[in-house]
Amino acid sequence: MSTICELEINNTKEIFEFDKVAKQSNGSVLLTVGNTVLMATVVSEFDNPVSEDFTPLTVQYVEKTYAAAKFAGGFIKREGKPSDFETLTSRVIDRSLRPLFPKGYVFPTTITVMVLSVDLDADLQVLALNAASAALYTSNLPVNKSVCATRIGKIEGELVVNPSLSEMENSTLDLFIAGTSKELLMIEMKAVSTSEMVEVDIENFTKIHNINDISEIELVEAISVASDNISNINNTYEKSFEFAKQEIEDVELMETKIENSLIEYVENNYSSNIKDAIKVMAKKERYSGLKDIAKLISEDEHCIAQEIELKNIREAVEIVKKKIVRTMIIEEKRRADGRGPKDVRPITIETNILPAAHSSCLFTRGETQALVVATLGNNKDAQMYETLTSKGNENESFMVHYNFPGFSVGEAKPIFGVSRRELGHGNLAKRALESSIDKDYSDTVRLVSEIFESNGSSSMATVCGGSMALKAAGVPTKSLIAGVAMGGVFEDDKYVILTDIMGLEDHDGDMDFKVTGTLDGITALQMDIKLGGIALDVLKEALEQAKEGRVHILKLMEEASSEIVPSEALPLIEQFSIDPSKVLAVIGKAGSVIREIIEKWEVSIDLDKTSGNVKITGSDKEKILGAAAQVKNISSNAKSFQKKEVINFETLYKVDDVLNGKVVRIADFGAFIELPKGGEGLLHISKISKKRVSNVKDVLNENDTISVRVLKISKDRIELIAADI
Repeated sequence: MSTICELEINNTKEIFEFDKVAKQSNGSVLLTVGNTVLMATVVSEFDNPVSEDFTPLTVQYVEKTYAAAKFAGGFIKREGKPSDFETLTSRVIDRSLRPLFPKGYVFPTTITVMVLSVDLDADLQVLALNAASAALYTSNLPVNKSVCATRIGKIEGELVVNPSLSEMENSTLDLFIAGTSKELLMIEMKAVSTSEMVEVDIENFTKIHNINDISEIELVEAISVASDNISNINNTYEKSFEFAKQEIEDVELMETKIENSLIEYVENNYSSNIKDAIKVMAKKERYSGLKDIAKLISEDEHCIAQEIELKNIREAVEIVKKKIVRTMIIEEKRRADGRGPKDVRPITIETNILPAAHSSCLFTRGETQALVVATLGNNKDAQMYETLTSKGNENESFMVHYNFPGFSVGEAKPIFGVSRRELGHGNLAKRALESSIDKDYSDTVRLVSEIFESNGSSSMATVCGGSMALKAAGVPTKSLIAGVAMGGVFEDDKYVILTDIMGLEDHDGDMDFKVTGTLDGITALQMDIKLGGIALDVLKEALEQAKEGRVHILKLMEEASSEIVPSEALPLIEQFSIDPSKVLAVIGKAGSVIREIIEKWEVSIDLDKTSGNVKITGSDKEKILGAAAQVKNISSNAKSFQKKEVINFETLYKVDDVLNGKVVRIADFGAFIELPKGGEGLLHISKISKKRVSNVKDVLNENDTISVRVLKISKDRIELIAADI
């Protein structure tokens, strides 16, 4: 028998129904909010543990097109490869729930969330995580904490908790946070740009672009609001779900097989060797040095006599290494590579090193290196996509593609398709940079980040290199954007915040977050916090320290940007505006005029019929200017074409109405009569007179007044007949 929980959360009714569907799973739930229905299941194989000490968790978020009464787009009418949104949502759920599993849980586990019905205004990421957590919390897995998500928007300067998708369209902040009743586990944030008209003087206005980067204090305030909401909701969930919670399965957690005596032996006799290896600047040499120490230990008399295996010695060396790294940071305020907590690794920036690309930037920070390449196109080059909650196809005109080949970390493996991690890092860089691009810039931009080396923070190298590549390509941006990865080590009541962490500190530390922004504020944030949480005052301190690092990097980027030499491959562009009412004259009948201009001058022309904006691109400046002159000449000599007002005749007139109208145009087949309440009606040549009319002009002339009767009417047209017939 199913268990139903009906809750009122943030003025929204949520219905959780447990054990109604998918009853062969370890836990399942149907979550209904309005017309949105999601199913979440958890399955774990207790009889099939893996041999390695990690939690083999897989999360899959799946959208069904029938949920929105749609067919799958494209030729194949069946759901196939996950969309970017599905993959990113799966990552959000994974990063939020993985910390809940106890150490040593080595049983293959799959969490599946399926969208079965959807309101077009529903925030599916929030609901998906809440459903997944409910299924996990009430399952028989050893998880005793509920997790929920909260999204914070900023609308007209006010923070709004869990706004709808339509409300988010007016928000300048998109902050997504997940956590338990006492701890924050995952944060994602981006700034949303806007434009506004500002008065310059009494008669003039100008449009300005606002990045809407947020200050560290404002961000902490928004996180605090979300934290309170998350705590209240989780307390409600845990209390309400208690009746549906299953008895926890008694599973054996994998424990370390390393004897404490071996760890003590390594620590007492080889700590200095390990410390020396840690201090080696290069990642590869450091790793090799630790392997050599493990081999050296395996060959000493004690280990030979005790018949200790090499793999156990390596694990003991790893444990001692982690302790030394953390002790150096906490006690000595010194890091493995000799830096202080706030120091940023050396940075070099080279722009336009690829002669045939539109723009490029090779950004190197320590042992992390990214080559970011920009390609410019028109609106036809945009990526078309469709989401479950959208009413039709949408176009993505700014893309960031991140590639992480094995050679970047010294691994001998081939390059396959795009991984979840690559998609996630690309999305982070896109969120960081997108708000800096002028909202009126309508062209398509594709940034590709090739990671050549990686020792921490390759996504932040992508942000820095991407911002420089945009600058080098001439894309109008309000400001340069820099990013830095932050970490931290916490021991009892002591802690140290680290700027620009490398892989070793990410692995052995307690916190990892990336923050990007301008000199004034933050444009994007991604944070993963290990179970134990982080106090808001510590978070504020970390954000302030991140700003110091960001400002340092931005100064180097500003210096490099002043030395940019534009690529010869960059397309030449001439942009101007003409009277929108004369655009049709430039286009010509069936596109004949604009086609002639394109062929004559060997250029590409983009025309916006609404605004009258004209963009001409090509490889020869003289030909571009010639085409521009011809377009301007046609526009200046053409008559204005005013778009007709759309009129619904059915609301204005009725059949058999008798009206007095004016003849405005005459054609071979009849006359167009301007009607008194607006709109024009057709008086066919056969309906002008009782007698046969061979030529309309024999009976009517332009500007004549004539009495007519409504013969037939529809929403967009009206047919007339002479009133005396």
